[in-house]
Amino acid sequence: MALPVKDQFRYWGIATAAFLVILWFLGDVILPFVLGGAIAYFLDPVADRIQRLGASRTVATTIITLSALLIFILMALLVIPALVQQAVSLFDTAPRLFQDLQAFLTAQFPSLVDEDSALRQSLISIGETIRERGGELLNTLLTSVNSLVSIVLLFVIVPVVAFYLLYDWDNMIARIDDLLPRDHAPMIRHLAAEIDRTLASFIRGMGTVSLILGTYYAVALMLLGLQFGLVVGAIAGLVTFIPYVGALVGGALAIGLALFQFWGDWVSIGLVGGVFVLGQVVEGNILTPKLVGSSVGLHPVWLIFALSVFGTLFGFVGMLVAVPVAAALGVVARFGISGYKKSQLYRGVDSDTGV
Repeated sequence: MALPVKDQFRYWGIATAAFLVILWFLGDVILPFVLGGAIAYFLDPVADRIQRLGASRTVATTIITLSALLIFILMALLVIPALVQQAVSLFDTAPRLFQDLQAFLTAQFPSLVDEDSALRQSLISIGETIRERGGELLNTLLTSVNSLVSIVLLFVIVPVVAFYLLYDWDNMIARIDDLLPRDHAPMIRHLAAEIDRTLASFIRGMGTVSLILGTYYAVALMLLGLQFGLVVGAIAGLVTFIPYVGALVGGALAIGLALFQFWGDWVSIGLVGGVFVLGQVVEGNILTPKLVGSSVGLHPVWLIFALSVFGTLFGFVGMLVAVPVAAALGVVARFGISGYKKSQLYRGVDSDTGV
């Protein structure tokens, strides 16, 4: 006899509550495993494709791991040092840039000279905060023993976790499938396939788009001679997965820096702005339609809401799981709406007779 629906809701509710409690208390501890699982999920199609060429799962996983290690070493030697150096320089230069902004605004708006001006007081307060907290925050992040230990652990644990999960991915999926309640297994498989399709389109697609656009922004801005162009490109690429936010944040930061560096050279400032306009055109008309598709089902507002809620409740780990959870909830919501529209509650008692 099937378990009553009321009892099923109770058990699934308890399981969901347990998951949230674990996420709440063990957020920092499970971070390497969440990252490792995300990497394994991202690379599983690559491993499957290599297997279809005749290689075993072990060989496919080894090839992917060695390739990723080679890419990481090249980045560590060529990109990461320059990125860190520019980030440190940006923090060190921020107070001077703010002083230049204050001088410019004072020249353009003489009322700011008035010491009682609310805007002047706000600018002074912001400048003091940047001077006091900016360098202190960066030094804390770079010199904290705990931070260094955490970073080392991430670099050690995440690749190991990703390797073993990638190697055993198909077996894990088979075991999970074997644990599904038999009465609902077909429906769960259908929903899981829809969630996987949504995640594959969004995470893998937007991950590729972010990498392409981040590289493009960084290279283009550096070729234009913009200071900190590599950092700006990296920031814009990282937040590109939130529609329009990457271009807005990166464009505002780049144009703001360009105004200080190229003031009076309107051609250079226009070229910096043009880099982001071109990036948006290419993303909206070529990259996103080709790599992500138009039927992902993750509305930008829903995605931002999920990131905000999970980030506030569970920190960085919450932000990592926000996209999968948002995708899953979206699929379940669409499934529920589809069932509701087929039900008598929606169609009405006399729907078949047309009355």
